[in-house]
Amino acid sequence: MSDVAIGKKAPAFKLPDADGNAVDIKDYNGKKIILYFYPKDMTSGCTQEACDFQEAFPKFDKIKAVVLGISKDSVQSHKKFAEKFGLKFRLLSDEKSDVCERYGVWKEKSMYGRKYMGIERTTFIIDEDGKIQKIFPRVKVKGHVEEILKELEG
Repeated sequence: MSDVAIGKKAPAFKLPDADGNAVDIKDYNGKKIILYFYPKDMTSGCTQEACDFQEAFPKFDKIKAVVLGISKDSVQSHKKFAEKFGLKFRLLSDEKSDVCERYGVWKEKSMYGRKYMGIERTTFIIDEDGKIQKIFPRVKVKGHVEEILKELEG
C-alpha cells in the first residue's frame, strides 16, 4: 500500500521511456513535475488526455514544468503512441506496475461486473524539492489539463 500524500517526498523511480532510455525522477530535481498515470496507450480517454497535455505543452514549458506520463504499456507501445500523436513529453513504461503500486494508483477496478486490477487515472504535481504538492485522484479527462494549469499558475 502507498503512503503517498501531499507534503511528502514523491517516491523515487527509474523507468524506460519510449526510446528505451532510463528516466530517473531525480533528473528533474529543481523542476516542477506533472506526473500522470493513465490506463492504456491508444484508447480514447488516454489519447484525449495525452493530446490535451501535448496541446498545452508550450504553457508547461513556459512555467518550467515537466510532463511525464506512466502506464503499464511497453516501450514499443509508447513509441507508437508518441509518434502517432506527436507527443513531445516522455511516456514511461511501468510494465511490472512497481511505480504504479508505490504511488497507490494500481487498484481493483470493475467493468460490466468483472473485477480486475488496473491503473486509476491519477495526476500528481511534484514541486521543485521533490515533494507532492497536489494529487488529482480518479481524473476525468475533459478539462483536466486546464485544472492543472490553473493550480500551477494560481
